Amino acid sequence: MMRITMIGTGYVGLVSGACFSDFGHEVICVDKDPAKIAALERGVMPIFEPGLDALVAANAKAGRLSFTTDLASGVKGAEAVFIAVGTPSRRGDGHADLSYVFAAVREVAAALDGPAVLITKSTVPVGTGDEVERIVAEVAPDKNISVASNPEFLREGAAIDDFKRPDRVVIGTDDESIRGVLRAIYRPLSLNQSSPILFTGRRTAELIKYAANAFLATKITFINEIADLCEAVGADVQEVSRGIGMDNRIGRKFLHAGPGYGGSCFPKDTLALLKTADDYESPLRIVEATIAANDARKRAMGRKVIKAMGGEVRGRTVGVLGLTFKPNTDDMRDSPAISVIQTLQDAGAKVRAFDPEGIEQAKLVLTGVEFLDDPYAVADGADALVIVTEWDAFRALNLGRIARLLTTPLLVDLRNIYPPEDVAAAGLRYHGVGKASA
Repeated sequence: MMRITMIGTGYVGLVSGACFSDFGHEVICVDKDPAKIAALERGVMPIFEPGLDALVAANAKAGRLSFTTDLASGVKGAEAVFIAVGTPSRRGDGHADLSYVFAAVREVAAALDGPAVLITKSTVPVGTGDEVERIVAEVAPDKNISVASNPEFLREGAAIDDFKRPDRVVIGTDDESIRGVLRAIYRPLSLNQSSPILFTGRRTAELIKYAANAFLATKITFINEIADLCEAVGADVQEVSRGIGMDNRIGRKFLHAGPGYGGSCFPKDTLALLKTADDYESPLRIVEATIAANDARKRAMGRKVIKAMGGEVRGRTVGVLGLTFKPNTDDMRDSPAISVIQTLQDAGAKVRAFDPEGIEQAKLVLTGVEFLDDPYAVADGADALVIVTEWDAFRALNLGRIARLLTTPLLVDLRNIYPPEDVAAAGLRYHGVGKASA
């Protein structure tokens, strides 16, 4: 067992802290927000992530997981301190805003009462670890504080399983003693499988995270553009995806055509990588094109709905199913639904919507939308129904009932979750992505 402190109880910090405690470590999660800490102590999660509330409750009850706003007491006796604060896009230039990271490092370095490893888990640009090391030397020159990088690769909606059964754990340090500390922390991962730990230099670890996200974002954008070509030439993008994904050099994942990527990682990380590349005069043209194509696609999907409705939507009602950027999360950050809805509203449409978990977050970023409590209420009296997020709750709708409820029997399926022939058999006109309409 090791004593671990997690700085930040956002998505990365809370999931990582809870999972480390489930490994048997003693974990203290520190956050400056007293309301968030008070809620966590009551077992109320600040985010929706399947299984997280039960995991936190079990480990808090066992005494392995606790929460505090007091950083000094939180890091007392800590052998490892993880920095998991936000790195949002900086206003004005798109670089990652590292102010929260550096502020946390200064406070931790000043508060530590003994030797420790300071590990950056936040997504940070190449070279950040060097600056963290410089700050530590400035603030606490006489303390034995080492610096490492350990980027996270958690998928929202599947984060706990990703943490406990990872493809890899990337640790950036050339110091063998630090590697020993991280090996001990992650030792439970090696008990039932070959070790998934990849040790690299610190700068390499920082770049791996950005390169991975940029590649996945590029893969999504590639298949979305192929979907547009499929519509133009009369091919089916789902069959194209299946055909190319069966090549193990390409793989099946992230080849599902849709309205574009969103979320807390891909948009800001691709932009930050682009800015880093510019600073080093090593331009990444493919990443640049990916960002531009994805930004354009989101509003294009709104125009696709308008076209399916005959080109004129002023005064008409559009029902939207799914608001979050992906299923099994309440995260609305850069969700394609935002651009789709705003495009419809700009054209004069009235929008009503339902999402199983994202309505409260959606209310913070969308205006003029009528939020309802189930898919059938959304369809009742609407002129079209649009599926934007592929929640499981939308995969087995009573399409006949939907057809009867809609004023105009039109389903626009931006995630291709329904076979066109099934929709047509229910009496609905169908418009998918990258395939013929029915």
